Formats: sequence, structure tokens, C-alpha cells
Amino acid sequence: MTPIARLRITCPDRPGIVSAVTTFLHAHGANIIDLDQHSTDPEGGTFFMRLEFFAPYVDISRAALEAAFGDVVGNRFSMDWRLTFTDVPHKAVFLVSRHDHCLMELLWRHARGELPCEIARVISNHEDLRASVEGFGVPFACVPVGDGGMAEAETKMAELLGNDTDLIVLARYMRILSADFLRPYEQRVINIHHSFLPAFVGADPYRQAHEKGVKLIGATAHYVTAELDAGPIIEQDTARVTHRFSIADLKNTGSDLERTVLARAVKWHLEDRVIVFGNKTVVFR
Repeated sequence: MTPIARLRITCPDRPGIVSAVTTFLHAHGANIIDLDQHSTDPEGGTFFMRLEFFAPYVDISRAALEAAFGDVVGNRFSMDWRLTFTDVPHKAVFLVSRHDHCLMELLWRHARGELPCEIARVISNHEDLRASVEGFGVPFACVPVGDGGMAEAETKMAELLGNDTDLIVLARYMRILSADFLRPYEQRVINIHHSFLPAFVGADPYRQAHEKGVKLIGATAHYVTAELDAGPIIEQDTARVTHRFSIADLKNTGSDLERTVLARAVKWHLEDRVIVFGNKTVVFR
């Protein structure tokens, strides 16, 4: 794979940021092939940037480039920044229970080369999907929630995750993870919620929607935090429904939304298109 580098930046907005970044990269032989930026306010706002550059002809090593960028540009502009390379794939783990539609969508897209990551394994609290997952050549591990409860299950899952997991995707994993389990993976756990958050949080949102007689249903992909269904939102979508829709009809329509919304959010995360800012996200599509 021809290496492409991606640089994401968050810093206080002020004149000269774009010039400083692009001048530095040009001086080291980088060819910028994509650049996007956003400021929350032209005076005193926060500045966000994502850029990609062609990396083969950079004149120093990657470690030296990172150190030099921090010294020359990053520190000068008080930047929070991250540099990644496309030939070092993210390592992802997918968690699932029994509903398979979101997981199958992710595995199918990965098999087609649309999700740039290494899927280390799928972990489930049930055995139901083992054959389907292993059919994609992906390792499957079952960690049931037994008599020891979620604490014991989380200990076993943490062992499977190891220290090098870059992303955890909850592809309809129907258990609540503790704050202690989530803490090492801040802004690296993505969940799909079968509702258009912040409406109908918690359990059984389609029944809640049916009882309210809604005319739109939706799905929300978000980063997971210790507060249930309250993390920064990455992507959402909706579908129009009518009074003729039963709860089953809502679930069927919602399932299509869930799998596509989650797939888009995971893809954008893997492509380093998402910057978290407080409880919001900036997504450079």
C-alpha cells in the first residue's frame, strides 16, 4: 500500500495556522492531497483541520517528522494533534449479542475492502453467530454473562482485547459496559443506538416510538461514555413512517438505518475523519 499520512489538528484559532502546517510539510517533501478545516468562530474560536499527504518522499523518518512537527508547529499554536499512516491499520474488535444485521454489514464491507482495519475478533455473549463470523475468516470468542455477572465477563473481554486494540464497535451488544471497562478506550468505542438520540434513550426505543405515534424514526452512532446513550454523536439518519406501521415494521425499517449508520460512522473513524470536541464531533466527510 502506498502510504498516505493523515494529520488531525485542534487548537485555538488564529492567523497563520494553515500556512505554518503546509509550509512545514512542503519543506519535508510531503505532497498534500486533501485538506479540510473548520473554525467555531473567526474571533476566539477553536480551529479544526484534517489533511492527507503523500508520504513516500518525506525526507525524514516518521518518528523524526512527528517530533519536528511538534517542536516547530504544534507547540507554537498549542495544538492537540495526531498523525497516522494508512499502511498501519487500526486493530478493531466487534462486540455483538444475537442481532446480526449490524455485524454482518460490517463484516461484508470489510471483506469488500471498504473498512480499512484489521478485525482482531468478534466477541459475543452468545454462541449464535459463531458460524457466520468464522465464515468471514474472523476469530470468534464467546464470553457469556454468567453467575459472575458483567464484572467477570468484562475481565475476560479485557484479556481478549489486550493492549493494542484501537477501536471497539458495539454492533448491537445488548449489555451495559462499566465505566472502568470503558476508561482505557475513551473516544474509541462506537455504539449504534436504535433511536434518533436524544429521543427514546434506554431500552426498547421502537416500542417507545410506537407509543408516541412518531412520524420519523432514526438511528444514531455515537462514542460510548459512562453516561448511557449520551456520548458524542458521529452519524444519524431517519426514515419516515406512518400510523400503519406496527412495532415489527418499525424494527425492520430501523434495522436498515442501524446497519448503514453504524457502517458510515466506523468507516469515518477508521479514516481519521472524526474529531471529538467536548460532547460534539467535527466530521470531515
